[in-house]
Amino acid sequence: MKLEDFDYHLPEELIAQTPAQQRDSCRLMVLNREKNSIEHRHFHDILDYLKPGDCMVLNDSRVIPARLFGRKAVTGAHIEFLLIKRLEGDVWETMVRPGKRLKEGDTVVFDPEHLFQAHILGFQDPDQGTRKVRFEYEGIFMERLEELGSMPLPPYIERPADDADKETYQTVYSRIDGSVAAPTAGLHFTKELLKEIEEKGVKIAYVTLHVGIGTFRPVKCENIEEHHMHFEEYSVTEENAKIINDAIDAGQRIISVGTTSTRTLESAAVETPEGFRIQAGHNSTGIFIYPGYEFKIVKALITNFHLPKSTLLMLISALYNREHILEAYEEAVREKYRFFSYGDAMLIE
Repeated sequence: MKLEDFDYHLPEELIAQTPAQQRDSCRLMVLNREKNSIEHRHFHDILDYLKPGDCMVLNDSRVIPARLFGRKAVTGAHIEFLLIKRLEGDVWETMVRPGKRLKEGDTVVFDPEHLFQAHILGFQDPDQGTRKVRFEYEGIFMERLEELGSMPLPPYIERPADDADKETYQTVYSRIDGSVAAPTAGLHFTKELLKEIEEKGVKIAYVTLHVGIGTFRPVKCENIEEHHMHFEEYSVTEENAKIINDAIDAGQRIISVGTTSTRTLESAAVETPEGFRIQAGHNSTGIFIYPGYEFKIVKALITNFHLPKSTLLMLISALYNREHILEAYEEAVREKYRFFSYGDAMLIE
């Protein structure tokens, strides 16, 4: 398939720059695959589409304030860091701007007292321009990062992150630090809505996939089959694997909240005599899901609206149908839905 097969026109003014005032008040487009129909609702109406016995799976990874602004120790030049992932101890893979100003052995400081600084150890991934960096600090690393860092809002949000984003660019159920981008389909849930969902008899399970910067990297291959996905770490506990597998055994739907949960579930699937089941454990995945892929676990998906030509748009096109997805996106544009991370939601059932 060609990259241009996943393109669509999006007016710039439809890219959401701020979140909805109330998380579950955003709009919800419902795509019914069996009826080939579209409904326009609000997110809190998701209850109308969930059935007792369904199993809804959420990604509980927590976004870290991974963007840091500092100065080169010797010259005072402004430097921006974006932490990608922890390699070991206090050593991180990091994107730096402007990269040409930093060489191996350079030091960057992030506070006037020089109590939080980073030493450039060299390139981590020369192809992507990331560096290996060792941090030196007083106290607890994550506490210092919370104090000095800002939320890594995606590049299409054309404003600096503020204090409010530390709450709004985080799901209400996030608990394990590690992501540099939010699993945004989950941003629409409130604690009250999750309680109502459980009271309806829907089982809720959690997986953890730490979202990396590769989420924003464009596909550059004209033939999409040649694209290589970045690897991300995921884990599924025994307890949550059992919740999901029990629902499968009972013939119930597995509803994935977001593409990250989907990639985790499909990566953790193993074939058994009874069919595919989830295997608990910690692993990494570079799974690339595009039309032609046969889903093993996921039966329905709650997601946001994705960038043109993105792997995320390819994933949802694999679950439904590329032509129908693009028709739905065209309707979303006509109806002035809000797009991307802080935008509206879609249910594919």
